[in-house]
Amino acid sequence: MRSLNQLATGAVVRIPLLLWSVAVIFPIVWMLISALKSNAEIFASPWGFPEIFNYANFTKAWTEYHIGKSFFNSVMVTGIGTLLNLALAVPTAYAIERVNFRGSIILHNIYLSAMMIPMVLGWIPLFFMLMKFHLLNNLIGLAVVYAVIKLPFSIFILTSFIGSIPKELEESATMDGLSPYGVLFRIVTPLAMTGIVTVTIMNAIQFWNEYFMALIFLQSQENYTLGVAMDFLNKKAQYQNEWGGLFAGLSVSMVPVLILYVFFQRHIVRGMIEGAVKG
Repeated sequence: MRSLNQLATGAVVRIPLLLWSVAVIFPIVWMLISALKSNAEIFASPWGFPEIFNYANFTKAWTEYHIGKSFFNSVMVTGIGTLLNLALAVPTAYAIERVNFRGSIILHNIYLSAMMIPMVLGWIPLFFMLMKFHLLNNLIGLAVVYAVIKLPFSIFILTSFIGSIPKELEESATMDGLSPYGVLFRIVTPLAMTGIVTVTIMNAIQFWNEYFMALIFLQSQENYTLGVAMDFLNKKAQYQNEWGGLFAGLSVSMVPVLILYVFFQRHIVRGMIEGAVKG
């Protein structure tokens, strides 16, 4: 009787998870298969496998539809935005958590409250600000916007990890002659590496997939990131029947995120759990 109850409980838990997994994985597999079909095969047999793998779709999407250029633009914006965000967030989180100064609690609360403000409210002011500083239609300007917008989230996660580090380690390092920056980069940063990795991966994935701000702040095709380029390719596919090229472009834009998440999934989950417990 007990074993039947355990089987029933396991089935109640596993069957919805299995159905959810199929619902998530099936569209991805179907997209990858469709990227290897010709347009005729996509319409004739949308659910079947291709008779001959058509790799020309990837070549056409990469060159003719400028997915290659947009891919490297996304790499540039994501890399610069992620590194700049870390360069600002790590010292700020350390200062809020460890340095005693007037207004530190108020500053921390301001950063936390900024997480509650919808990003859409800042798009118009950011547009005019970038235009004033001649950073409109500029990949560096977009990367700076990404880095600053995600600062509250990064500081929220990093303060939890830094707060869990024993102060005695920092005091010992100070007595040995380390400067405050030496303590930060040689003692605190290595011990908070789990939180730093978590923040880096989650920000990088969000920057890579971001669409609306890239659409607003980038105005020339040569500067488009993958999200904007895929939107224009989608419109072309509707009127020119270039569905194979569209699926190929989607596959190119999706694969880096999947690879990143597969390799660092445990770091992300562990970082979020530890940050929640330590916070």
